Amino acid sequence: MTIRYGLIGSGMMGQEHIRNLALLDGCQVTAVADPNEVMRNQAAQLASAGRAGAEVAAFTDYRDLLAADVCDVLVVASPNDAHHDTMMHLLDTPLPILCEKPLCTTAQDCRAVIAKAAGRRAPVWVAMEYRYMAPIQRMLEELATDRAGAPRMISIREHRFPFLHKVDAWNRFNARTGGTLVEKCCHFWDLMRLVLNSDPIRVYASAGLDINYSDEDYAGARPDILDNAYVIVDFANGTRGMLDLCMFAEGSRWQEVVSAVGPKARIDAKVPGPARFTSDGKERPAELEISDRASKVVTRETVTVDESILAAGDHFGSTFFQHQRFLELVRSGQGAPEVSLQDGLWSVLVGEAAERSARCGQAIDLRDMS
Repeated sequence: MTIRYGLIGSGMMGQEHIRNLALLDGCQVTAVADPNEVMRNQAAQLASAGRAGAEVAAFTDYRDLLAADVCDVLVVASPNDAHHDTMMHLLDTPLPILCEKPLCTTAQDCRAVIAKAAGRRAPVWVAMEYRYMAPIQRMLEELATDRAGAPRMISIREHRFPFLHKVDAWNRFNARTGGTLVEKCCHFWDLMRLVLNSDPIRVYASAGLDINYSDEDYAGARPDILDNAYVIVDFANGTRGMLDLCMFAEGSRWQEVVSAVGPKARIDAKVPGPARFTSDGKERPAELEISDRASKVVTRETVTVDESILAAGDHFGSTFFQHQRFLELVRSGQGAPEVSLQDGLWSVLVGEAAERSARCGQAIDLRDMS
């Protein structure tokens, strides 16, 4: 049986979802909803490409998509500030939902979604695709074998290009994104919590808007999102994490370097940026590096992903692998989402605390946030 997907939000990330779903057998996008006519039409054409006679229903309002009853699964890829209201409606349906990160722009709204979802049978999966990057998956596999011992520290460096231009410049303003440390970095708080197997308790951030967007003006409004930060996160089990974020470092060999360190070894997952941001326009493989503490031996492994999967998006194939796992869950009708609503809440809570810390210059105790 073909699983029919309905896409709510059809901009850059929505179209990445369409391209990746097209690579999976037994599913197809049958409907898209977006108030922006250009994005809506682009997405509908993309979803029907290569499928002779295929009809993709296009709606201005996602509520009309729901009423049409043409989907088995819903994917939310609208701007961040639309997630809360949209999810509160979608949770009344019996359909599985994959909601793009961040779950909402505030922890308060995340909690409202979680309360609404209580007792719901159909799964809700928060799209933390960085978990599914091939080198990160290899890191998680090695950690599961106790290769490093129980990790005590994790550091994440992301040196990359600035935020891309999106419809109505929604990603230029804290009020619509939740702030860079929510919008962009929720992935990283999620990874820290996953690797360290503990909940965060304290956050300290130093951050600024120093280089990007200085020449941009939107009807008198100037962008206020951060473009660089250092953030330290303490966890309940005594472990700690650190983020080094720079969004004016295009051309870096590794866009992300994730390092988990335990008593036995350090494991580094190194991820290249998208090919369209490299000097030669070519995809590069990722790398896993393990530095053994006892033997002092360093081993390196090249991590590759099929070129057709890499070409489907900007996240080193992770959107495809995430959809693959989500589709397995939908088909089986059993089990729980690998990324839960609670995971979505924690990632927003840490980002919200980091934004607050960057503004006030003080560490934020998450136990004081309600």
